[in-house]
Amino acid sequence: MSRLLLSGSIYDAIRAHGEQTYPHECCGALLGRYSPEDTARNEPAGWLVESAVPAGNTRTDSAHNRYQIAPVELVKIEREARSRGLDIAGFYHSHPDHPAQWSPTDFQEAHWLGCCYVITSIAQGKATITNSFLLAGLTEEDKRFEQQTIQISDPATTEQPD
Repeated sequence: MSRLLLSGSIYDAIRAHGEQTYPHECCGALLGRYSPEDTARNEPAGWLVESAVPAGNTRTDSAHNRYQIAPVELVKIEREARSRGLDIAGFYHSHPDHPAQWSPTDFQEAHWLGCCYVITSIAQGKATITNSFLLAGLTEEDKRFEQQTIQISDPATTEQPD
């Protein structure tokens, strides 16, 4: 199983963003570096996230259960990542009053192979569970979500991943 490594402050910011936009879905991008497996330290491969960039949810038809990042905003985020020597490691969004599990729509709209997709369940305005899924596969036809371990790199957070 791969991992997603981030700081407590980034983890808390992602969850807070979901609470702020409730009852609508929040969304944003994760910037970081890919770390290959380190067998000497018994660490699996995964993304090391250095920044979470909040984005606007441009879905107006069903913002309570769908999200979309405007292409122009995504290009701006990608340019920011490159200027900092980072990549887009993945994306995050919230599920208001629904589980932190990918939906068929999430899967259908996920196209960034090798990136992580973080989902936080927001129950009655409060962040509860946060999960991460790696979009694995080589092509659009064989893509699949694989559960990732979320690892907090510092003790700054008051809540740990579930």
